[in-house]
Amino acid sequence: MTGTLTRIRDTGTALARTPLGTELRRGIPPWTGAAVTLTLLVTLGAKADQWQGSWEETHGQLRSASTLLCGPLTAAAACWQGGRERRARTAELLSGVPRSRLRRAVTAAAPVALWAAVGYLVALAVLVAANLPYAAGRGPSLPRAVSDGCFLVSIALIGFVVGRLSPWRLTAPVLAVCTYVGLGIPAYLQSEFRYLSPGEQAEVEVSVPVWWFAPVMVVWLGGLGLAVLLGYAARRRLLAVVPLIVAVAAGGLIVRTGDELWRDDPVAARRICTDGVPQICVNGHDGPMLAQVSDALSGMLSRLDGVPHAPTRYVEYGARPGSGDVPLPDLTLGWDVVRNKLVDPRAYAQGAASQLMMRDCPAETRRESKEFLRVYRTESAVRKWLSPESDPGRKDPQVENRLTRLRAMPDTDRRAWLGRYLTSRQSCDPAEVPAL
Repeated sequence: MTGTLTRIRDTGTALARTPLGTELRRGIPPWTGAAVTLTLLVTLGAKADQWQGSWEETHGQLRSASTLLCGPLTAAAACWQGGRERRARTAELLSGVPRSRLRRAVTAAAPVALWAAVGYLVALAVLVAANLPYAAGRGPSLPRAVSDGCFLVSIALIGFVVGRLSPWRLTAPVLAVCTYVGLGIPAYLQSEFRYLSPGEQAEVEVSVPVWWFAPVMVVWLGGLGLAVLLGYAARRRLLAVVPLIVAVAAGGLIVRTGDELWRDDPVAARRICTDGVPQICVNGHDGPMLAQVSDALSGMLSRLDGVPHAPTRYVEYGARPGSGDVPLPDLTLGWDVVRNKLVDPRAYAQGAASQLMMRDCPAETRRESKEFLRVYRTESAVRKWLSPESDPGRKDPQVENRLTRLRAMPDTDRRAWLGRYLTSRQSCDPAEVPAL
């Protein structure tokens, strides 16, 4: 054991004495790693309510921040590193040393790229630790983390070459602005080419990328960065064609696949339901919320107990038309749910009552028919009876009169009337809605 530790220490000492070890410890590279970590933690920390509790949201927020914020930052830092020799006027002096141009370029470019990747990994570790107590599902995605880290390494190599080629001191900030714009533009495109951007992603709550997307993205991004570096520094610059061809092939696969890069999330499609009747079902990601959802809906369900034609199942998005299932309101992180806590159970119950009252009727029918005003007031009265509002605001006297009559009904008559009313929920003919 002592011999192993000694060898590790000697290896570390030897690395520290190399030019690469020296470059890793001084100048802008360590500050780049710290800036990447701080940028990610501050950005995501300010929006923690929106991702704590979901691995998909965590990766989505992290990818957006690492691409749009840390990408330009890393490119600018690498550009500044690349222009160091021009600013110090040592380019001709260094050209006479025995090391090749490619080796010198790699030694100078690698520190920024490595520190940017380390900064990303440190932030990722902190975010994973912050998410562990709350998130359910498949857990953190290593391929996506590798893809994001590869993007920072690649953009660092490209930024370094730009810095070597341009002696202008404002090249670094200009490159940062151009990088930000270039990474943001694909989000506004409808073409499949938008998927070539490392920040492009589908709706993370219900979709996940195919298993090979992250490795192919690594080949696409890494090939571009390597091609640019070889094209600048290699003695035989035609070698840059090899990684460029590989990158173009990977990019072509991404573009050809297009929207099929994303598939339905099997965890979101899985339903977790309560026992008994009526059933309350949430998707796999919201499984920890099932007990709180059931408690929030207990008042409404107790009022519907014994009512003929009352729904037998309430489903969080995914209710099939005509199946008798009633859709539940979505549980949106940062709004309805914060760290596995239902923010406002009463508002959630009101949303569920509204979903129960909803009629899929054309807007023209509602506007053109005065009878729909009576239907609307009846719906409002039933909704208020099922889930009383905490802040009713301005009251409609006719709605309040209907609500009073509903409350005054004997239980048997009220259940019979509600049964007739629920039967008419699928109808757009006001004459079929019983009067109240």
